[in-house]
Amino acid sequence: MAENFRDDGQEPDGHAGGEHDEHGSGGTHGGHGKHAGHSVEMFRRRFWWSLLLTIPLVVTSQMVMGWFGYDLDFPGVSLVGPVLGTFLFVWGGWPFLAGGVREAEQRQPGMMLLIAMAITVAYVASMATSLGWFGLDFWWELAALITIMLLGHWQEMKALGAAQDALAALAELLPDEAERIAADGSVETVRLDELRVGDVVLVRSGSRIPADGRIIEGAAELDESMITGESRPVPKSTDDSVVAGSVSTDSAVRVEVTAIGDDTALAGIGRLVTEAQESRSHTQVLADRAAALLFYVAVAAAVITAIVWTVIGEGDEAVVRVVTVLVISCPHALGLAIPLTTSLSSALAARNGILIKDRLALETSRKIDTVLFDKTGTLTKGEHVVVGVAATEGVTESEMLRLAGGVEADSEHPLARAIVSAAHDRDGIATATEFRSLTGRGVEARIDDMVYAVGGPAMLRDRSLAVPASISTAVEEWKGRGSSVLYLASSEGILGALAVEDEVRPEARQAIDQLHAAGRKVVMITGDAHQVADAVAADLGIDEVFSEVLPEDKAAKVAELQDRGLRVAMVGDGVNDAPALARADVGIAIGAGTDVAIESAGLILVSDDPRSVMSIIHLSEAVYRKSSENLVWAAGYNVLAIPIAAGALQWAGITMPPALAAVLMSVSTIVVALNAQLLRRLDLRPAAIDGVELDPDEHGEAVATARDDENTGTRR
Repeated sequence: MAENFRDDGQEPDGHAGGEHDEHGSGGTHGGHGKHAGHSVEMFRRRFWWSLLLTIPLVVTSQMVMGWFGYDLDFPGVSLVGPVLGTFLFVWGGWPFLAGGVREAEQRQPGMMLLIAMAITVAYVASMATSLGWFGLDFWWELAALITIMLLGHWQEMKALGAAQDALAALAELLPDEAERIAADGSVETVRLDELRVGDVVLVRSGSRIPADGRIIEGAAELDESMITGESRPVPKSTDDSVVAGSVSTDSAVRVEVTAIGDDTALAGIGRLVTEAQESRSHTQVLADRAAALLFYVAVAAAVITAIVWTVIGEGDEAVVRVVTVLVISCPHALGLAIPLTTSLSSALAARNGILIKDRLALETSRKIDTVLFDKTGTLTKGEHVVVGVAATEGVTESEMLRLAGGVEADSEHPLARAIVSAAHDRDGIATATEFRSLTGRGVEARIDDMVYAVGGPAMLRDRSLAVPASISTAVEEWKGRGSSVLYLASSEGILGALAVEDEVRPEARQAIDQLHAAGRKVVMITGDAHQVADAVAADLGIDEVFSEVLPEDKAAKVAELQDRGLRVAMVGDGVNDAPALARADVGIAIGAGTDVAIESAGLILVSDDPRSVMSIIHLSEAVYRKSSENLVWAAGYNVLAIPIAAGALQWAGITMPPALAAVLMSVSTIVVALNAQLLRRLDLRPAAIDGVELDPDEHGEAVATARDDENTGTRR
């Protein structure tokens, strides 16, 4: 079902299927539009035919025969060059000629126009020689020039196509068919495009889920690695949401379809990857400007070369040098330097659960010196757990927890679910009857002919109960942390107390340690009370805390940090975080979040693992490094090569034939492509980031100074 999110006209490699399909996207990634309408297959076919036709041109060249001391003389030998050369110029050179015309019409001169000019000058000079106007033996050089150019472009298109592998793989994750359960309970096999929201499908063990939905029957461990990058199966049961493309690893489940086609998470990821590859970063703008400038430099160098060699009486050499200058000046590598890293990094990020909406956000991430985390749902799970149990004399903690779990078993309150879960994990829950909710005070139920109640301070006041001395120390400590404290009481008095807190994500501490090790400052923002926020900050080692912050004031806190000269990444997941995500230098929505949060963020983490923030920084640094290396190589290569191509060192015996210029230009492109491919070795899994040495942060000193200047307390 790749058509759900694949652009029309694209083959799986990401390039247009037809040779001149102007709506194909082949090679347009990140502004790399010189191959619009071209495909890998087209360049491959033209290269092999051109190579085949180049052989007789080389063999019948008078220059080559002189080099190797042989002689070929047969009727029509003089026509081999003009006939085959003309065919090669028109057919083999057509992609470059058409591209050059398009660039001229769009007033965006670049690589294709330079190549078109080079092969046109070479063709005119060759034909003039065949007509006796020049003394050049140039047909074989023209043929070699076109053939090598086609080879270079074929390899470039293959590289760009390889960068689309992850996006194509997303399309292949969906099965072709689904098993839909009919109203009478029978199972029918249908195509995916026949599914509708509300349908129930059977997903067998080892099968892929055909559409987004929720489990209505059964439980299974799902492999969601294609979405989150996490290799461990995720347990799912009734009412849990599931994502199209994930695999049920161990048992069958029945799933009610909630989204199909373009509305699925997989389709959304595909769109985001495509948008990211087409978006432009500052580095891409720089590369585009450099490529445009190089065109004018090349034309100017070619004109000066022609004038100088003509003035000194070397007309033939003037033609050779002009062609060589135009060939060697082609900003091929420069045009590929950024789009290829863009495509590769977008695909790599998507495979690891990082969705890039804005290339500028990824580019800026390496400069971030402060990471601002929202607490609830980001550093914590937003789910309560029992963190402490204290029982009075004569009652064990296990028994107290068993009784409290029985009383709360029928309650839907989040704190009640935490107690029931803890009791299940310990010794199970007692069987209770006559459950009753006490509005504002708690709940009560009968267990073994005894009525028990669970509630907070309001229940104690209502029943005139005092906290026993045996558990008062623990209770006061919990209150100091900001925990919710609930008591178990009966007609005999208070039997014990439980502390319930929002559960801190197990990965949060590691995420903060990683950020500290990379020289980043970590700040937490929350609407919770001071003591709750301070307790979480102390547990995790957070540098600074903004607590009791109203939702509408979160963006102002981001601005406050920015006013200190800090570059801020905001990490959040809710509607309340949207203004802050938009205000931050980099907005990161975690755990897919809400639609509002996602719209406000430049980067989206599919999983809810805060360690992925470090993965973003790691990727940003690697992409910047590769982009810079490619730009330096591509631009530096042209600066050094143009004077040699013009013949500036010919007096020293250093010269460059046009065919060699074409080889060197292609080699430069291949170097850039291979260097970008090294990004594939990057391991962005959160667990793999530990121990990776990141680039020194240019703001590390400023961060350290900011920490030294802070108040002794963490709360703000």
